[in-house]
Amino acid sequence: MQIKQSPATLRTESVSVSYGAAPVVVDANVELLPGGVTALIGPNGSGKSTLLRGICRLAQTTGRVTLDGTDSSALSPRAFAKRLTILAQQRPTPGGLTVTEVVELGRHPHRKRFSRTDEACVKAVERAITLTGLEDLRHRPVAELSGGQLQRVWLATCLAQETDVLLLDEPTTFLDLKHQMSLLDLIRDLADTHGLTIGVVLHDLEQAADIADRVILVSEGRITASGTPAQVMTAERLSATFGVDIHVATLPFGGLSVRAQRTGRRSAAQADQLIEPVLLSA
Repeated sequence: MQIKQSPATLRTESVSVSYGAAPVVVDANVELLPGGVTALIGPNGSGKSTLLRGICRLAQTTGRVTLDGTDSSALSPRAFAKRLTILAQQRPTPGGLTVTEVVELGRHPHRKRFSRTDEACVKAVERAITLTGLEDLRHRPVAELSGGQLQRVWLATCLAQETDVLLLDEPTTFLDLKHQMSLLDLIRDLADTHGLTIGVVLHDLEQAADIADRVILVSEGRITASGTPAQVMTAERLSATFGVDIHVATLPFGGLSVRAQRTGRRSAAQADQLIEPVLLSA
C-alpha cells in the first residue's frame, strides 16, 4: 500500500524556541533524513516537545528550519502543511464527527475552497484508516472512543495529509502494549518502505533504541548528544542526564537493553542473570 511522498531532508540551524521571554530550547541543530527514524529522548521538561513545536511553527522560534534546503518560512501555511505534519500530545476531541470524518480533516491542505471530496481524498483516507487498523471503527463517533483508539485516529489524520515529514510527539501515549508495538512497527515501515522522514519523541528508552536509526538526547533545552543509539545511549551519559543509575547492555539478538536500577532492589547485573536464559532461548 503506497503513500504519496517525495524524499525530504529537514534541518534546523541554531534554532531556539521560547514561550514569552523564557527560552526553552537553545541553539538546536537537527538533521532528519528521508527513510530514517530519529528519536528525541530526554527527561520531562527538557525541551523535546517544544523543539518539535518550533519546527512546526507552533511556538516562537528563531534560527532557520529548512526542507531540502528551502527555508520553511518562505512556504505559505498551505504549502508547509503539504510537506510536514505533527501528531501532537494533546488534541481536542471534535464533537459530532465519526472516525472517517476526523481522518478527512487531514486532507484540508490539499483541498481548494468549497471543493468536494475527490478520488485522491477518498483513497488517502482509506489508506490511512487501513494502516492504523481503524477499519472496524470508521463509522463510530470519536466521542465514544478510548484514549488509545483516539490516538490512532489522530495518527491516521496525519497520514491522510500525505506529507514528506512526519513528527510524532509521544505517539505511544494511551496505547496498550499490543498497539504500542503495532504503532512502532508502522513508524518503521513508513520510513523503510515509503521513505518518509520521521522524528519521534519517546519516553521509553528501549523503544527509542529499537526503532531509531539516530537518537538525539535533549537536556535542559540543549542537544547534548546525537548519533546512533549505541553512540548516544551509553550508561554513563543516560545516568547523568536522567539522574538515576541506568544499565545498558547489548542484547544477544541485537539492539540494546536499557533499564534503570532501582535502589534497594536487585542490581542490573543480577537482573541480567535472571533473564539471560530467556534471552538466549528467544
